Amino acid sequence: MTFDQLIQTTPAVDKGTQSVVLTSRIRLARNLANYSFPGWSTKAERAEVYQTIQKAVSKLPIAQTGFFEELSNYESLQKQVLVEQHLMSRELASRGEGCGLLVNKEKSLAIMINEEDHFRLQAIHSGLNLKKAYRALDKVDTQISKKLDFAYDHELGFLTSCPTNVGTGMRASVMLHLPALGLTDQIEQVLKAVSKLGLAIRGFYGEGTESLGDLYQISNQSTLGESEKEIIGRIERVVKYIATAEENARLKTLQEEPSFLFDKVSRAYGTLRYAHILSSKESLTLISLIRMGTKLGYFPEATYERCDNLTIEIQPAHLQLEAGKKLSPHERDLARAKIIARNLKNLSGPKL
Repeated sequence: MTFDQLIQTTPAVDKGTQSVVLTSRIRLARNLANYSFPGWSTKAERAEVYQTIQKAVSKLPIAQTGFFEELSNYESLQKQVLVEQHLMSRELASRGEGCGLLVNKEKSLAIMINEEDHFRLQAIHSGLNLKKAYRALDKVDTQISKKLDFAYDHELGFLTSCPTNVGTGMRASVMLHLPALGLTDQIEQVLKAVSKLGLAIRGFYGEGTESLGDLYQISNQSTLGESEKEIIGRIERVVKYIATAEENARLKTLQEEPSFLFDKVSRAYGTLRYAHILSSKESLTLISLIRMGTKLGYFPEATYERCDNLTIEIQPAHLQLEAGKKLSPHERDLARAKIIARNLKNLSGPKL
């Protein structure tokens, strides 16, 4: 699979029908035994590790029909597109030779090579499906472990570059869409409660990023002292609570302030449909309201998929890739408005 084929493929996990819990992701950190971890390795060592991993991983079933490339062959813009599609991390995109990426043709499984650890494996599924994502990734993890020796301690578990990943090496995360909690000023209270339960709240692109479009990632902070099953169970219980709180906030607002809610969604539609200049942050905020409006019945269900596609297509690297050239921030804002207007051209305004 080529780069162009990869980025044009619609992920099998994105069905466009999820309202609150959008996606579930499992990530596993693994390192090879008897090799320096990436942060301490030389360029020659990273190249050796890459060749060792490539030889083993290229024989896996997911590599036969997927995308598998060394990233030094790609320009920064192309790598940023992969970041925007959540197929790899910003950290991997910033690294040089000896780093690679494998993505299956469905875009539900990815393996990052020589990121912070020798391996970063991830699986993504739609909705609240952490168990399903873990089973898919565990299968690949087992296949690799039969070909390569991982750095493992019988007391601590899997050894990783960052101490916070030692143990299971697993990060389980769920992407949530929480606009009503924001509109009703409950979001801070909910996020504080989540933090007290030992879970981390991250933004649109994970650690160190802000929430955009009312999207939040909830994930485990510790990987030591709990099994994978226990971590997943704890996150699922918290996510179900948050999803219920969001749904209740939407219903309550719809019952008590229907005109306020309809006005918010209508203004969002009008701005997206007719604006000449739109920043990324403003666009995502307004698209968030359209997504919520779809759940409330203001738009047909197919609008979910439009929102999903637009959320990716209006990102900076995607805009520049489509334009075929580097764009200034102002040029990106102009291009973004055109793309959104084009995508919403045949969408009628909200109806009570």
